[in-house]
Order: sequence, then C-alpha cells, then structure tokens
Amino acid sequence: MTTPLERPKRKDPLERTQLPTRPPEGRSREALGLISVAGQAEFKLQTCATCNAVQYPPRQLCHQCLSPELPWVTQPDGGTLLAETTLHHSNDVYFRERLPWRLGLVRLDCGPSVVAHVMEDCAPGGRVRMSIKLDRSSRAVMLAMPVTGGKNMEEDLQLRETTCDPKLRRVLISNAKTTVGVGLAHAMLDAGARVLFLGNPDPWKRNAAFDDLAARPESEVFHLDVSDSESVHEVAGQIGSKVDILVNTSYHLRPGGIVTRKDVNDPRNEMDVNYFGLLRLAKEFGPVMRARGADGDFGACAWVNVLSIYALVNNPTLATYSASQAAALSLSQGLRNELAEGGIKVINVFPGPIEDEWQQLFPPPKVTPEALARAVLGALRNGTEDIYPGAVAEETIARLRENPKEVERELNL
Repeated sequence: MTTPLERPKRKDPLERTQLPTRPPEGRSREALGLISVAGQAEFKLQTCATCNAVQYPPRQLCHQCLSPELPWVTQPDGGTLLAETTLHHSNDVYFRERLPWRLGLVRLDCGPSVVAHVMEDCAPGGRVRMSIKLDRSSRAVMLAMPVTGGKNMEEDLQLRETTCDPKLRRVLISNAKTTVGVGLAHAMLDAGARVLFLGNPDPWKRNAAFDDLAARPESEVFHLDVSDSESVHEVAGQIGSKVDILVNTSYHLRPGGIVTRKDVNDPRNEMDVNYFGLLRLAKEFGPVMRARGADGDFGACAWVNVLSIYALVNNPTLATYSASQAAALSLSQGLRNELAEGGIKVINVFPGPIEDEWQQLFPPPKVTPEALARAVLGALRNGTEDIYPGAVAEETIARLRENPKEVERELNL
C-alpha cells in the first residue's frame, strides 16, 4: 500500500521556500517523439513498418532490419518488473532533493526492456502497467505503475512528480458562477481539494448553485473579474502565494460573424475576457506559482485554461469568439513555456459546444459541465497537456490531424 501523505501543515512565513529545479532535459530528436505520445495519454512506441519490430529507446533505424520507416503505434502497456533498485545518492540537483528514488528494469509485453521510474506498490517479479508521462521538464519518461490501483496510489511521490492530482491541494476557479465553474468546483471538492478559492465576477447576480458552493467549509469567495486589472491584482495579493492549481473558466461569447456586426463592442469584450483576462491572470499569479513549484509535497503544480475547439479552427457563426480563443491559445502556449521553469503544467482544454446559457441554440451533441469537469480532473491526474472533451471536439481534432483544410471549408458551408 502506498504510504499516505500527511495533510499539509500551515507553513511558517519565515521559512525558506525551496526554489524549483528541473530534471535533466537532454533527449535525442527521435526521443522527443515521446512527448506527443505522453501529451495524448497513450502508450505508443516506434514500430518498424517492414519487420514489425518494436523499438525502444527511440531511434532513426530499426534495430533489426535497419528500415527508416518507424511510425508510432499503440502497444500493450503491460510488463514484468525484472529488477529494481532505490537510488540514495545523485549528483543531479533535482533528484538529490527527492531521494530516495526508485528505478527498475521492465520487460514489456511487446518486446523491449526499459529502465523506468517505479511506483511504491510495484513488486519485483510482478506485473506492472507502463505509462508514458511528462516530467517537470515537460520531457517524456517511463513510469511503472501497479496493474490495479491500490489504496492511496494517487499519493505516490513519484507519480505526483508527473501529475497534478488536486487531492489536498488549494484550487482557484477564476469564474465559479458559470455552469462550467460550478461543475469544476464540485469535481475538485469530490477529488479531495482542501481549499477552494471561488472567483465571483458579478456579486450582484444571484446564483443558487454558486451560493451552495460558497457555503461549503472548504470554500473562500473573492470578487475576481478578469476584465479588471485592479480586481486581479487585489485577489492575487491575497491568495497568490496559496494557489496550487489555477483553473481559468472565465469566457465571453456572443454569436455572430465579422462583416455583419455593426460595431466592435462584442469582439472587444471577447478579447478583453478571453485573451487579456488570461494575460492579467498570468501576470499576477504566474510569477508566484512558478516560484512555488517545489514548495514541499503540495507546491504549485498546474494551470488549466478552458478554451474552445474553435481556437484551432474558426467557426464562422462564432467568428470573433473563435479569433479571441485562437489568441488565448497562442498566449497559453507561451505561458506553458515560461511556467515550465517552475515545473508547472499548463493544461489546455478544447471542448465543443457546452450546455450553458450562451450556447442554448447550438445543436447537440453538447458537452455537459459535469462531463467537462471529469475530463479536466482526468487530465490533472494523468498529467495530460491537451484534452478535447465531447463528441464535436473529438471529431474535429481527429479530422484536423488528417485534413485541416477540409474542416475549414466544411465549417464555412
């Protein structure tokens, strides 16, 4: 059974905050292909198109027939832990701060043997389930996990270095009054978040679901309006050093095209919330979260942006909204690069149409707030960087990977 983590104690404000370090980043160009696999939460390895030999580590030519055709193919994720050892000394600063560290040799069912990080519940000679995770350098690593999840498995320290489980962490939801915000708040509480910071941009607006959340003992409410720089600055000054996971649910959507609009007020508001709102949050919360990436077992670990699948391709019925989402996506990618210095994962969520007040007239299938919340929770627990909740988003991203121009033309019909 995994050793359970102790509930974090109140930190002494005079105690030194440990600065974040990063694991070694050196990888070959071929090995960087594993990053895409890890980002999609899949177990794929290079497989020779000529002789079907599975390759590991990644390489340019097949180790068996020297063919250069090595596509990434989904493989069985099972294996046997042949041997293991515990590292008690390291010259690398990152691992030195986290000793002891368990490593092992795993024979994969698909053929190769790999050196992997090994979780506490895995026994030598026993069966394990392999997973490709992104470490705090955003590089792919192999992790051996127990075949069946044991008690407290999500609290395994090596697993937590590659994931962002909200259990016992403090979570900020930028706009908890939306249907999506309410759904995410309940999901975080059910997952064991110890404190929930609820952003309330419209204190004058009554919302029974939000009021019920605010009454929970774990909840703290703040007047947070991402379109107001002073509001964001004030809230960041109060809780910026306490936020472990930030979930940006603030968005502004008004249906309409480009040339048919009579003015630019709606597009300006969309940019002010969707793009500049994210920028304001990043400027105020980003620096302190990055500095707290190694602040004990419960340091800052994740930033979640709820965007839209139309950030990837413009929907003519939501032309200016799609443009603002595309701008927010580009900003989020830049934020991911900067927060990586502190080991903070930036997770982008690309849902299709959502079942909420501003998308009532969209035809089904639509994503329910509960389904979206489950997808976000799964991404945090798996350490996945990009997710596409809902049938519309799943189909759109699959087709974009095959033929982006076809999707663009079809949306314009």
